[in-house]
Amino acid sequence: MKPRTALARILGTVTVAGALTWAVMAGGQPSSATNGPVAGTGPGSAVEDFGYPNADKILAEKGIVLKRGDGHIVLADCASGENLLRFLARDRADVCFKVTGDKGFLSLELKSVHGVRTADAKNTHLEMTAEDDRVEYDIPAKTWEGVGESVDGRDHVLVEIRTTK
Repeated sequence: MKPRTALARILGTVTVAGALTWAVMAGGQPSSATNGPVAGTGPGSAVEDFGYPNADKILAEKGIVLKRGDGHIVLADCASGENLLRFLARDRADVCFKVTGDKGFLSLELKSVHGVRTADAKNTHLEMTAEDDRVEYDIPAKTWEGVGESVDGRDHVLVEIRTTK
């Protein structure tokens, strides 16, 4: 084989491959396997919306509306141990939450709350509504305290819990 002929074959092959690549990029059609939109076929968004997991199921089973939180205040079985936030509400069993971080936040709706037993968080801040008023309480660690209905006689809804250690 002559060196000149081998070089010509290589250049010819490269030229043909380049031309085919250019043709596909410039106007060729992709295969039918990739036609159409691809949105929605991959993994979901990684953006956190802070919505409470299984909130619909908890509402149906326990009648508690859990809206949003940072994951550091979670619904717990009141028999599951010590150091729980325990809420007393009229016409229902006690409702308990476990605090798992140095600070926590939970937005919810728990009707007819009249008492709370705080956990070991340095401060538990509660926000409640009664009619058109917003009422707030700051309660120290490991304290039983009357809140809401037991304080002023009106029906109160617990709407927010914030804790700090």
